[in-house]
Amino acid sequence: MKSIWTGAIGFGLVNIPIKMYSAVQADELDLDMLDKKDHANIKFKRVNEHTGKEVAWDNIVKGYKVDERYVVLTDEDFEKASPEKSKIIEIEAFVDESAIDSIYYETPYYLEPQKSSAKAYSLLRDALKKTGKAGLGLFVMRTKESLCIIKPLDEVLVVNRIRFLDEIRSFDDLNLPAASAKPAEIKMAIELINQLTTDFDISKYKNTYTEALLKLIKAKARGKKVAAPHLKVVHSASRDLMSQLKASLNTKSRKAS
Repeated sequence: MKSIWTGAIGFGLVNIPIKMYSAVQADELDLDMLDKKDHANIKFKRVNEHTGKEVAWDNIVKGYKVDERYVVLTDEDFEKASPEKSKIIEIEAFVDESAIDSIYYETPYYLEPQKSSAKAYSLLRDALKKTGKAGLGLFVMRTKESLCIIKPLDEVLVVNRIRFLDEIRSFDDLNLPAASAKPAEIKMAIELINQLTTDFDISKYKNTYTEALLKLIKAKARGKKVAAPHLKVVHSASRDLMSQLKASLNTKSRKAS
């Protein structure tokens, strides 16, 4: 793997040099965009709006418009804005991970200690494991400041970017139900939840859609027509909630037996 960020974790007066690697990878088919007429591949070009000519990556710079003209920024300018945050993930506090709602989570990365920091890395990892806490900090990567948490996952430290509060949209404009469920309905819903409760095992879940899509593509390549499956309607507005809950519980009981 190739590191995407090099810096350090600031842990009190302890400095832990690290390298950051992406912890996730794409799990979908790499589909190309084609012209509908002749299936020619669609190419995107970086074009100068004045000359209409393509511009090479080496000749592209970043700028911000001020009073109808652009102020061009270099990599050095981005680091000068906050040199500390460009090189250090400073842990500002420790929090219970359960206190952070899932809506704030964004992107995870693996952290690898540099040779000189193996002992300090292990110290932070093991201390987080024993306390059940996560480190909360800020850092800058690719011109964007990110709030993040640092937590252990088995033997590796993971830094997970989380969103700022102002990045979360309000749901005030949504048409949400004002009526509450009946106590008997809630009781039966809880019974169904308890019946379906199990230990979480991520290995049980696979991306079956990509597999099914690839199967369809291969069938079309052989000239075979693929029939659309019949969709089963799960919710029925004509039946009351209690009867649907009872039917769900009975279905679960039959499966168990």
